[in-house]
Amino acid sequence: MTTPDFDTSWELRRTRRLRSARRRASAILVGAVAVLVATVVFTDDSGVWGFVRAAAEASVVGGVADWFAVTALFRHPLGVPIPHTAIIPKGKDVFGRSLGEFIANNFLDPEHLEARLREIDPAARLGSWLADPDHAAVVARQAANLAVGVADAMSPEEVQGSLRSVVEERLRTVDIARILGSGIDMVMEGDHHHSLIDAGLKGLGRSIQDNQQLLRDLIRRESPWWVPEPIDDRVFQRVYDGLQNFVRDVGSDPHHEIRKHIDERAAELATRLRTSPQLKARAEELKRELLDHPEFEAWVDGLWVGIKERLTAAADHPESELRLRLQESARQIGQRLADDPELRQRVNDWLISVSRRLVEQSGDEVTEMIASTVERWDAGETSRRLELLLGRDLQFIRINGTLVGGLIGLIIHTFIVLVG
Repeated sequence: MTTPDFDTSWELRRTRRLRSARRRASAILVGAVAVLVATVVFTDDSGVWGFVRAAAEASVVGGVADWFAVTALFRHPLGVPIPHTAIIPKGKDVFGRSLGEFIANNFLDPEHLEARLREIDPAARLGSWLADPDHAAVVARQAANLAVGVADAMSPEEVQGSLRSVVEERLRTVDIARILGSGIDMVMEGDHHHSLIDAGLKGLGRSIQDNQQLLRDLIRRESPWWVPEPIDDRVFQRVYDGLQNFVRDVGSDPHHEIRKHIDERAAELATRLRTSPQLKARAEELKRELLDHPEFEAWVDGLWVGIKERLTAAADHPESELRLRLQESARQIGQRLADDPELRQRVNDWLISVSRRLVEQSGDEVTEMIASTVERWDAGETSRRLELLLGRDLQFIRINGTLVGGLIGLIIHTFIVLVG
């Protein structure tokens, strides 16, 4: 058995109010008893004392009857197990199920819910809320944290395996040779390959200059022994200057024959990549070797690790591109909801449709949840807590029973006197 949870300060306040109400009701009942005893002992029921005694008798009867009724709800009066008393402890489970059915039938009514949702226009409220940049930032932070939470919850092995399968499947269906051929055509159409040639020529020129001594030693070693060294130096200088001039000429002349030759060979290669079965087969072979290589598998597995690290870092930083994009997206959605009545109508219709389905499907679950929750509560403690909740008002029933009973007794006695 469990105990229903209430706030301690609430319980203390209710306890004080219940005790005060009990004392007040009991004092009135005791007063009625005292009046009755006094009239019986010290008067002869003549005259006005007869009216007083009749009112006192009826007050005592009404007060005791209502005390019994109120007490019987929560416990056995005076501890005597009278039938049909201690109603709440005995009928707790029935009460819980009835409460669940009452809530499901009256508060989870689809028609009432739809009317209420259309009245409050949730899409308009959502749009106004999201249009505020501060609120959009809150949504962005929570969305980013949710993405991180989902990523953390996912099994790294399963994600990496799935990612690897997707990448491999995609790459195995790609025509590498045709893509390379098309890529060469695109580069040449925009003359972008000239930038590559220029960069290559500059690098070649620096390499020749940096390895000047190596070239000099190479020519000296290859020269016959009988050739004088000064002649070797002159040969080297002419070769070195010729190489540098050649590189400089090709680099400075956009119409140089070498460039034309490169263009022709590149165009020829692009055509062959698209049409040659041999080159296509070779490209596919290289692709398979790449996909089967352990380094490729390690690279793909590292993708997920990198994605998670960047996602976590971006979620923690308010000025990250992820957070800013999410914030702007949320704000734009809010602005669209605020400005577009048709969109608001569609969103409201969707919310109402979803809410209706949830209500229609969850009525039995709500009833069962409330019933099972109440069933787990301790009967005595539940009765005590309900008495704290309702007892103060029930004490006024005792007071009213005592006062109204006295009034009715007085009326009846008056009627008897008048008729007699």
